Amino acid sequence: WIHCFDNVTAVIFVAAISEYDQVLYEDNKTDRMSEAIKLFAEICNSQWFSKTSMILFLNKSDLFREKLPRIPFRVPGERNEDFTGPFAEDGGDFEDAVTAAQDYILGKFVEVKRDDDKEIYHHITCATDTSNVEVVFNAAKDIILRLNLVSSGFMH
Repeated sequence: WIHCFDNVTAVIFVAAISEYDQVLYEDNKTDRMSEAIKLFAEICNSQWFSKTSMILFLNKSDLFREKLPRIPFRVPGERNEDFTGPFAEDGGDFEDAVTAAQDYILGKFVEVKRDDDKEIYHHITCATDTSNVEVVFNAAKDIILRLNLVSSGFMH
């Protein structure tokens, strides 16, 4: 069925950033963030989407902010072992801890991309934030402009 999406302009991928400590409902072992990153890698690197830009929404930022001071982001032997902080539960600057954890998760998604030229537009979102529509339109405009510049020979 994936071949039906050949030649699409962009793929919108949404992952719940707040699920860093949760496992899949189906097997109760696989952590949800690893599964989302694995699926993103398969889609992003698929032959059917080789020329397709990706729009990545790390959603549920409101729940992520609520959860971070209560549930440790890094748990040795369990999750995010290479995350170096700062840590929200340590009582330091909360905004720095949130930004560091978000950047860490974003980095995990972006690093699975095999093609250095592939565009990944990313945004931390809250589903109830209406400005998300503006982000999608701006990314779509940028993608279309880049495609036109490449096809005209002004970019490669």
